[in-house]
Amino acid sequence: MQFILIGYDGKDDKALERRMAARTDHLTLGDQMIERGELVMATVLLNEDDQMMGSVMLVNFPSREDLDKWLETEPYITGDVWQKTKIFPAKLGPSFAHLLQG
Repeated sequence: MQFILIGYDGKDDKALERRMAARTDHLTLGDQMIERGELVMATVLLNEDDQMMGSVMLVNFPSREDLDKWLETEPYITGDVWQKTKIFPAKLGPSFAHLLQG
């Protein structure tokens, strides 16, 4: 089952500092998720000044419970980067099915 996650960074003066501190671990985990077929795609959200302000991820987990287990270890959650998240169930269109492993 696919899900779209939108993570919104904090808006305080330390928000970018927290993001950069957690970024390497976030990207490393993302690479591992790609290998397991859990991460389909991801992108950073930019504000009008081209500064990072959040993330959008298309993830693939057997259930919402499995997604929630991942969030418990996601560096942008544990590092207080994303201060608000929205999660939507989704279904990848047939033209993009090749992006799913397995």
